Amino acid sequence: MLRQKLAAVLTSGEAATAPSRLRLARIVIAALAVVAAMVAAWGGLVRIGWPLPVFSISLGAAHGPLMVCGALMTVIGLERAVALQHRCGEWPFIAPLLSAIGVAGVIGGLPDVLGAPVFSVSSGVLLGVHLAMVRLQPATFARVMASGAALLLIGNALWLSGWPLYRIAPWWIGFLVLTIAGERLELGRVQKLSALSQQAFAGSVIGVCVGIACTIVSPDIGTRILGLGLLALAAWLLRYDVARRTVRMSGLPRFIGACLLSGYLWLGVGGGLALMFGAVLGGPRYDAVLHAIFVGFVFAMILGHAPIILPALLGVSVASPAWFYAPLVLLHASLAVRVLGDLSGEFELRRQGGLLNAAALLLYAARMIYAVRRAQADMPRQHAGNGGNR
Repeated sequence: MLRQKLAAVLTSGEAATAPSRLRLARIVIAALAVVAAMVAAWGGLVRIGWPLPVFSISLGAAHGPLMVCGALMTVIGLERAVALQHRCGEWPFIAPLLSAIGVAGVIGGLPDVLGAPVFSVSSGVLLGVHLAMVRLQPATFARVMASGAALLLIGNALWLSGWPLYRIAPWWIGFLVLTIAGERLELGRVQKLSALSQQAFAGSVIGVCVGIACTIVSPDIGTRILGLGLLALAAWLLRYDVARRTVRMSGLPRFIGACLLSGYLWLGVGGGLALMFGAVLGGPRYDAVLHAIFVGFVFAMILGHAPIILPALLGVSVASPAWFYAPLVLLHASLAVRVLGDLSGEFELRRQGGLLNAAALLLYAARMIYAVRRAQADMPRQHAGNGGNR
């Protein structure tokens, strides 16, 4: 039943019932998000010292914006647009469409024209989408996700005004963390949370927001408050998220539970490091904090939900074989190596860990593509079998 509920929430506006032009647009936008993630990963490897060919001198600098605004904001915007399509029409698709245009601009060497400006407008539309969601369903989870979208818009506006990316990073962290936390709260409505647990959740979210806001006037104090808020939120998710139950099931629910719980641990690690180090302008500590959150937490969530979201967008059903676990284990093991290298000053460990991070994501993407194509190939045979049974 829980698996059906997860699928129902994430697949509302299913691709099979959408007009063909919208379905094609979804595929193109999703493809550009994947390209953004791949180019961002390539740029990340260049940043940590791998001698890879580059087609732009700004590729390394574009690593963060492409991953957050190009890939993740596009995917989140697309998922929200699909979920709200039947109630709000087609306008929510403007957000992921603009993000995809921004991706093309950054990759095409026009970051100042089609990068920060387009991403900023896209984040404004995404905030409008979340506010529409709050109007339709004025629940805590919707307000939390809308708060995350507001943080993204403010961060992108600061980026557009010339702020350095290390000052923007907390705002991007807030966007992703609150979006995921809000979605987990939404999917956990089957549980009856006590008033105390709800207050604890609200307190941790407020701590995250206050910390991020404080970075404007005091980056060091703000980062430490943010770290404390992330620690509190990680502890709350580990204690109250439904993943504690799904991890005891079998098949896809168990895999999702494993992804979530392991991701929450990395969120706690990132929060603890932020609390310990405060504001860092770059270097190994900066790398450790950001990648504990972005890779360990965010990408664990992506690995867990991609088997539901992507097939829903494409109108197919993907099985959950055991190979889902191999990229997850590789991702966490390689991230541990990377963070250990950051904290110990062993640059080679950091390089090797970063390379294996990318390898884990490529392995997962390759297996997911294979599974989707296999499911698409099986659909005509299933339809033929159903017709024969009639």
